[in-house]
Amino acid sequence: MANSLKCDVCSKPATVHLTQIVNSKIHKVDLCEACAQAKGVTDPSGFSLADLLLKASLNPEPTGDIRCESCGFTQQDFKKTGRFGCPSCYNHFSVLLEPMLDTMHKGVAHTGKVPQRALARKSLYERLTQLETELDQAIKAERYEDAARYRDELHQVKQASSPKEDA
Repeated sequence: MANSLKCDVCSKPATVHLTQIVNSKIHKVDLCEACAQAKGVTDPSGFSLADLLLKASLNPEPTGDIRCESCGFTQQDFKKTGRFGCPSCYNHFSVLLEPMLDTMHKGVAHTGKVPQRALARKSLYERLTQLETELDQAIKAERYEDAARYRDELHQVKQASSPKEDA
């Protein structure tokens, strides 16, 4: 599998991958060689990950200082701390967050993960429900040959999904 990470600043292929842990929170940044040198990431004492994240997410033209209406938190406050002041900040600073999240993740909405067993159960449940619906419709429409086929397939799916017991 090829490395498909892009530089958070210029979108070229990333070769430098930084991880910073601040107050038990993990922050990651991916940079190309040129941006890593330009940002001075080789000097840990002068490097602020929050500073880099904010710069990477800003448009070339200044957007003005955005302020959260709920807590009064500003862009500069986020730049200094790398954190937001309240839950409303996520909505107020979405202009900054969405481009940053889009480059770091597979989109801007959290979708979570589904365990494989749960996915298999869901798929099985959906297939059984579909077969039962088709069986009911075939019986109501008096398509008895189709109904028998659905009944047999339903029985096979149930047999395949039930745990096998050795006699």
